Amino acid sequence: MAADEWENPAPGYFLTKEIKRMSRMRWSKPISMFLVACLFALSLVTGPDVNAQRRRNPEAGKKKAAKRIGIGAAIGAGAGGLIGGRKGALVGAGAGAGGGALYHIHKKRKYERRRHR
Repeated sequence: MAADEWENPAPGYFLTKEIKRMSRMRWSKPISMFLVACLFALSLVTGPDVNAQRRRNPEAGKKKAAKRIGIGAAIGAGAGGLIGGRKGALVGAGAGAGGGALYHIHKKRKYERRRHR
């Protein structure tokens, strides 16, 4: 290959290409600043209520409900078994499970009333 093939065929070609690239980039900074200003303004307008999360009731839950009802049923079955034998244990378990369910509802509502004042 000859030395003249490696020379720049058009010395102004790269210069004009660089000028075109710079003219395109001229608008990138003002546009990005405008977008940042808009995002900042929107963050001030929305306020703190958007970020507020509703707190979860720790007294409400399937595991806690099952535990409370199960403990009530076990205590009722034990007491009914001592008093009336096998049939008394069944009746006591049912009554204990009902009592445990009522206790769970009471605890859930008590937490809700206490938290929303």
